[in-house]
Amino acid sequence: MMKKKLLTLLLGTSLVMGLAACGGGTSDKGTDTASGGDAAKIFDQKCSSCHGGDLKGGMGPNLTKIGSTLSKDEILNTIKNGKGAMPKDVIQGDDANKVADWLAAKK
Repeated sequence: MMKKKLLTLLLGTSLVMGLAACGGGTSDKGTDTASGGDAAKIFDQKCSSCHGGDLKGGMGPNLTKIGSTLSKDEILNTIKNGKGAMPKDVIQGDDANKVADWLAAKK
């Protein structure tokens, strides 16, 4: 019984940490991040922990050729509304547009 409780605690903690690493619903609305910076920097700060710094995936899917399957608007929709385990609003406003445009060019 004690092992089951410990396992549940560890799995719950892992889930919380994983979501926090992917943005987990935190909303800083661009303050003190790369709000004026380029899309690659924004991606590195907000997305690379799940999608990898090389875009090849990890916890999140591979994005190296995402522009060949999704349009900028579809990518932006996913950033704004989330999908699967990805929380919504990981990136907001102009930063979201920059990253969506940058990813849409990945073919």
